[in-house]
Amino acid sequence: MALRWSWNVSRAESRSVYSSKRDDSKYRSGLTTNWLKTKSWTVDEFELLGVEREPGKAAFALLAEPGTGKYVGSAFISLGRDMKERLWKRVQEHAGPPPEAMKKRPAPQWVGPGVKLRIKHLRGDHSKIRHASLLGFSDEE
Repeated sequence: MALRWSWNVSRAESRSVYSSKRDDSKYRSGLTTNWLKTKSWTVDEFELLGVEREPGKAAFALLAEPGTGKYVGSAFISLGRDMKERLWKRVQEHAGPPPEAMKKRPAPQWVGPGVKLRIKHLRGDHSKIRHASLLGFSDEE
């Protein structure tokens, strides 16, 4: 018999974390696996503003809305070795000055317009993307 789940998705457009419950379960206080927290993910295209790298730490891609150049957040660069090398090559080929709104961040390697990335992040209507990770280049789907 397959388990059925009910979803509590009130205000689904504005939330990215939902709770779900097994249909046959009764409410009990305390720890249980009958109620689970689930996350809703989406994949979007963003423009690369720059890359922050520090030895011993994860690298981040600084991202902007395509067309507007408005900063929307950062994403972990969790790619394989060959994809990372291709990303670093593109960063060096498209090197540019920092955007006006981002001049306070001295550490990143800035990138001029034109490098578009596919990013997985939590769905929701937030001003910044949340829990984002880089999937690849948008021109290589």
